[in-house]
Parts: sequence; structure tokens; C-alpha cells
Amino acid sequence: MDYALMMSAYERKARANASRRLTQQDLLYESLRRAILDGDIGRGTRLASSRTLAEELDIARNSVLYAYERLIDEGFVTATRHGSVVNDVKGASAQPSVQAEPGETAPRMLSRRVRQLPPRRAPSSDAIAFRPGVPALDAFPLVQWRTALERAMREVAASELGYGDSVGQPALRQAIAQYVRVSRGVRCQPDQVFITDGTQTSLDICARFFADEGERVWIENPGYPGARVAMLAAGLSLEPIPVDAAGMAARAEDWRDAPPRLVYLTPSHQYPLGCVLSLERRLAMIEHARACGAWIIEDDYDSELRHDGPPLPSIQGLADDTPVIYLGTFSKTLFPALRIGFMIVPRAVVAQMETAHRTLKRQGRVAEQMALADFIESGRYARHLRRMRKLYLARRDGLVAAIEKHLAGLMTVSADAGGMHLSVRLDAPLDDVAVSEAARAHGLALSPLSAYCLADGAEAGDAPYNGFLLGYAEATPEASDTLMQALGNVVREMLPDVKAATVLLQ
Repeated sequence: MDYALMMSAYERKARANASRRLTQQDLLYESLRRAILDGDIGRGTRLASSRTLAEELDIARNSVLYAYERLIDEGFVTATRHGSVVNDVKGASAQPSVQAEPGETAPRMLSRRVRQLPPRRAPSSDAIAFRPGVPALDAFPLVQWRTALERAMREVAASELGYGDSVGQPALRQAIAQYVRVSRGVRCQPDQVFITDGTQTSLDICARFFADEGERVWIENPGYPGARVAMLAAGLSLEPIPVDAAGMAARAEDWRDAPPRLVYLTPSHQYPLGCVLSLERRLAMIEHARACGAWIIEDDYDSELRHDGPPLPSIQGLADDTPVIYLGTFSKTLFPALRIGFMIVPRAVVAQMETAHRTLKRQGRVAEQMALADFIESGRYARHLRRMRKLYLARRDGLVAAIEKHLAGLMTVSADAGGMHLSVRLDAPLDDVAVSEAARAHGLALSPLSAYCLADGAEAGDAPYNGFLLGYAEATPEASDTLMQALGNVVREMLPDVKAATVLLQ
């Protein structure tokens, strides 16, 4: 294969579509990835050795190794004794099998009934340690943000003090589109980006606009409770699909017997277990969704905070015109009070979404949106994320070390690639809800894993989820050590006498 020609063709297209310059290693990775997805490099093909390819392209060998390692991490390629071999990724580029009815220009989107979400309780403040979903607010660059906000306020005209465009400020939509194209492989233009008040608002919109009352939605089990609330509030029927080490484990019979209208996924960092949806399942999800006319909601809430390598590409960007609504938020990467999130919708429904937004939604925070656009475009957002990845990795490692030191034999940490939380299995013969209630008196906010499951979603023989979701963004390694020691004491005090004596003697 002529790799130089392949890279040259991809670079021309990338510059034309995204106005971006790529490093040699990123260019090689992205052009190989696109060639594999398009079928230009078929299953079983053995790629050139890193040394040979570096010499052929006249680039550093490390650049080739970087590209190959990313392809291996993402499941496109397998490293064997005989070299790097391309996996089977057939299906991503297939065209939708469900066509619009005559006279229709896009899939049906608007639901027949719109209702308000029930009131949400404010979070409890009597225990704060290990709250999931709360970033390290003490590490936020507040001075830089104030500077951006003050600059935006100086530029806001009196005419912009009204409600603003309900779809969002053009500068922010442009900045987000450019950012997710580069960082997450999302295929979009600014007019596909819709600014919301956060992920919960985005979920509410998806539940009401992309499905009708009574239609079926697949959710991960265990899964994000906020998604469950939004779907139920819209009158949708929940179908819990089990999650394993490779993400949502949908079977062929599930698609045949209970086809969904919506599928809700957290593919890059499953909430709450932390696993990653495999490439094979991502491609199968696209293929099946197209075949039954379903929409996929890709909630990518903390994908930028992956610790083991760069963020994984989105499902939305795996093929052209995927039936995917991509959700993002700045509540986790910046601060929750900002209340700015976004949706990226397929081009076929942009016009309908604009009408719905302008009919039903009021937009504000013009200065905040302009400041955020400046924060992203100036590179300060990317620099902040790099700092947070290092900080969160250190805090995660500190928490893991504290658990292994003070709770050995009582808890097991699940594999986790990033984000701001990890899940642990409670190995002691205790109920996670009871332990969390006892731990609250010691200032510990433990979220029981059992609360993230739908009781009727477990199949016969499935082991129940009994453990905790621990947010570590706020906890220094020193604090984790102290608090895990306290938790160890709580758990041991709750154990039966015989069991407690056995543990203490170990």
C-alpha cells in the first residue's frame, strides 16, 4: 500500500473540512484509522513494521509507534508476533437501511407530549468526601476565568442583554465544533451544535424530542440515574441492558425482540462501572440502530479525563451520518455552576431542532458563553485539562493505595481508565446501603452501586452489584488515607464477631 499517498489524501481532506494542521503522528494515525473504517485496508492486513514505515515516510519511528499503539488501544489493530494486524471493523460505513417516507426530509423527531421533569433534591452537605461528579474546584484557574469573563462583559453590547439566541452563541458553537472534531473525532459543523444548560437538560430534550410517550429506550444496567429520570419523565419505557467489562452487552435477540427507539450510552467511561465500550460493540451498535431506525445518545461527559492514553474517538465519528446525538458538558471539566452543556445532532434533524429550541427554550448567559468560547479558542481550556489529568491521576492512585492499605480483603477496586471516580466491590458480607449510611457519620459520601441498578434488569444467575462509587477529584492522597482508614474501621465494626476477628487476624 502507498502510505504516503494515503496520508496526503487524508491531509488535504482534513484541512479542507476542519481547517486544521496535523502532526505527523496524528496524521498517520487518523489516515490509517479512516482507511481501515472505509475498508481500504482490509481485515487481516499486516501493517508495515514501524521501522520500515518510518523510513518510507521519512518520519520519526516514535511517530509510527504512537499511531500503531493508538490503533491497538482502540481495537482497530492487534499486535501479534508477526506484526500489527488489522481487525474486522466491517459495518461502520454502511448506509442506513431505513429510508424516510416519501415527502419526509428527516426522521421523525418531535414527541407528541411534553412534560416538566419532577423537582430534583439538592445534594446533601453533611458528607462531602468522595462525592462523584464534583471536580477539583480548588484547582480551577479562577483568575484566568475572571479575565475571560471580564473581557466578554466589555464586549457585550446593550442589544445582547436580552435572552439571546436559543440555540447558543455562534462563537461558542464554533469553538465547540472545532474542539470536538480535533479531540474526539466528532464529525460536525457549528450549526449542528446546540447549547444547553447541562447534560440533564440535554437528556430531557432527547427523551422528549426523539421519541414518543410509551416508546422503548435502552439504558445501561447499572447506569446513570439522571438518564433514567429523564426517560421516565418523558413517559418512555425503560429496557435495562446489562453491562460487562466491554460495556453494554446487547444481544442479537434484544434487537430482534425488543428494538429500541433510543439507546443511552456512556461508552468512553461507563457510569458507574468505568469500563469502555469496545470497538466491536460500537460498530455493531451503529449497524443495528440504523437497521431498526433507533437513535443513539452518546453521553461523553468526562472522556477528556482519561488517564491511560489519549481520549478514545467518539461513536458519532466512526462513520458518516451516524444516528447519534452526542452530549457533552463543561460541569465536570470546569465547574458545575457554569451550567453549560451541548448537544451535537445529525444534520438531518438540524432544522427541526432549531425550531424546537426557539419555540420551547430561552437562552441566556451571553457573557459566560462568549467567555467560554474565548477560553477554548485561546488554548487555556486544553491546558487546564492537561493539568487536571495529572492531578486526578495522582488522586486516583492515592485513593487506590489507601483502599489496598486499609481495606484489603474487604473491598476490590474495579478497573478504571480515567474520569473523576472509580467503583469498588464490597467483598464483606454487608449491604452497601447500610455501610454508606454508617459511613456518613464520619464525613464519607459513599454512593451505593446497588442504587444504580434496576431491580428487574438482572438476569437469573447475575451477581448483584454491591459496592460503591467513589469520586476522588476533591480528595488529596493524604485525605484518602485518613478517610479510608476510618471506613475500614466502620466496615469492621459492622461485621459479625467471628468474621471481624478473622479479618483482624489477617
